[in-house]
Amino acid sequence: MMLHSFPQFHRVFLQRLLRISSVFVVLWCDIHQSRGGDLFETLRERMVRDDIAGGGIQDRRVIESMRVTLRHEFMPIAQRDLAYFDMGVPIGEAQTISGAFVVAYMTEKLETKPTDTVLEIGTGSGYQAAVLSPLVKTVYSIEINKVLGRRAKLALDKLGYRNVITTIGDGFQGWKEHAPFDKIIVTCSPENVPTPLVAQLAEGGRMIIPVGERYDQTLLLLVKRNGTLVEESLCPSLFVPMTGAAEDGRRVLPDGNKPALHNGSFENRLKDLDIPESWYYGRQITLHRSPDGNTFLQLTNEQPSRPSQVFQGFSINGRVVDRLTIRVSLRGEEILGGPYPDQIPGICVQFFDEKRSRTSRDRIGPWKGSFDWKEVQGSISVPLWANEAILQIGLLGATGRLDVDDISIEGRKKTLTSAMKEVEIQPEK
Repeated sequence: MMLHSFPQFHRVFLQRLLRISSVFVVLWCDIHQSRGGDLFETLRERMVRDDIAGGGIQDRRVIESMRVTLRHEFMPIAQRDLAYFDMGVPIGEAQTISGAFVVAYMTEKLETKPTDTVLEIGTGSGYQAAVLSPLVKTVYSIEINKVLGRRAKLALDKLGYRNVITTIGDGFQGWKEHAPFDKIIVTCSPENVPTPLVAQLAEGGRMIIPVGERYDQTLLLLVKRNGTLVEESLCPSLFVPMTGAAEDGRRVLPDGNKPALHNGSFENRLKDLDIPESWYYGRQITLHRSPDGNTFLQLTNEQPSRPSQVFQGFSINGRVVDRLTIRVSLRGEEILGGPYPDQIPGICVQFFDEKRSRTSRDRIGPWKGSFDWKEVQGSISVPLWANEAILQIGLLGATGRLDVDDISIEGRKKTLTSAMKEVEIQPEK
């Protein structure tokens, strides 16, 4: 089943046009009611209300910091129309700015105090450091990529964040001269917790860090008590890999020639929590057990446009795989589309190139109304430049209930004929 049949350029253009149109419909309504105001401020207030506070963040200091931090100032100009959507967005150099809720969630879990000295590993755009700035005494932030590090420093200096100190370096080693740190936040993923960071965390200090394989990570909270770390698993996550010294110990490399999902049956839970392993950033989801003993995922939403979704990343090599087949079992109850054309339940796949500078999105679906369990299969094309992808299951702004089980993907390898069509034959001179 193919939802889109027109060329990819026009599909991406239309998706972006619909997205921007939706933004300005909301803006017009909100600004008309408030009789004016800054466009970004209106969207930021809406993001904080619906996605941050509405998503479950309770710390009033964190909520206020999210409200006053200008996220669009930390994003490339071409991406600023996405600044106040709760989503990760590429910022260049194969890196991504995390979704706003993820930033707020990690900040809340740090339990910051005005007297804290905080170490951040992975400055990235500078947005996370900016959110931390009004909550603590000093933020020391390390970025290994020179281009991003310099760009983030310019943005932070321009906006007046005087208590954020940045440097270019390998975050795996920490920043020993300013240790010990009351709090450490890591926004890139090693396979194991770096030993230097453990040594530089103060007694009683808290560290938030994603740990694991490229597409199978867990966000951990580590608290140092009597010189040892007490570990708590918070949720599955997907962050860019930690580079530098962390790469020396990386054991597991994904195979993009054989794309696959983990825990597609949702049977495995994260350390006895009601959260499925390998599926990250779930919103309005619960796990249920059917009468025959199988576990399935349930997505529910009562308020139009509210997110109800879950994600998983995987590696894919567009030079080898030209088509992706998705199979899934579904059941629906009273599903109604949201107020905008793209707010209909579906399974979306977003592809990225190696540098995360190029992206496209496709989907199977939609599904509406009420229906009993059924097997669904869909197929989408894989761009030649694809290097990784993120699969999203969701109501996507629709209301009702969607039950999901046994989801899998399978890549079709290019045939010799299809591969030859992609080769541009140059005439002989």
